[in-house]
Amino acid sequence: MAHLRGDDKRRYVAEMFARISPRYDLMNSLMTGGLHHRWKRETARSTAAGLQGAALDVATGTGDLAFALARCSGIDHAVGVDLLSEMLTIAANKPAARQPQPSFPRRQESSPPVSFIMGDALQLPFPDNTFVCATAGFSLRNMADVPAAITEMARVVSPGGRVTTLELTPMPPGIRAALGRLYFHRFVPLMGQIVAGDRTAYTYLPSSVDYFLTAEGLAEVYRKAGLVNVGYRRLGLGGVALHHGEKPR
Repeated sequence: MAHLRGDDKRRYVAEMFARISPRYDLMNSLMTGGLHHRWKRETARSTAAGLQGAALDVATGTGDLAFALARCSGIDHAVGVDLLSEMLTIAANKPAARQPQPSFPRRQESSPPVSFIMGDALQLPFPDNTFVCATAGFSLRNMADVPAAITEMARVVSPGGRVTTLELTPMPPGIRAALGRLYFHRFVPLMGQIVAGDRTAYTYLPSSVDYFLTAEGLAEVYRKAGLVNVGYRRLGLGGVALHHGEKPR
């Protein structure tokens, strides 16, 4: 099902993530050996570096990247947006979010600087130039229109602001790529069946990488969206890419 496009992909992915949401965090930790937490912290730091204001996490899921952004120096508020109420409910009930949440964009100093909003990555519910930065973690390859998602992120970021994405990416040919494919295509579905009770979902997720853009291909999408100073670096033995770009001043 990883080959789906458009509305068919949107519906399939929404139903799948709603179904696996109770075990989503646990499976992420098991699949990555807990490294996804480090990658998200690194993404948040590089996204927010030198910026001052509100930050956005697109397709936030259970909110880990939004919380990481909120902890960055200079970020006075972070917003996580996602299509699925199931994911947002989990995010809102995490320890860092259990206090009463503020109204965006202002917050009381006694409240955690994170809020969660239901919304579509392809039609973000914010005016132009609202945030100093925007990011998305492990969600782009599940979107029906990747260029539209990057363009929307660029739209809501103010001039001089930053757009980043953290995503699984096809690995360069070689032994690492072969071992990675063996792990993701054989072991991960079995783990999904045992832990999450959903082999189908965890067959789709590794397969979706095969149909996704190369790291350089995604960098070109950034450039076509009007972003400058575009670049990326590989993490996780080359199977994860952290992309960045800036909105021209």
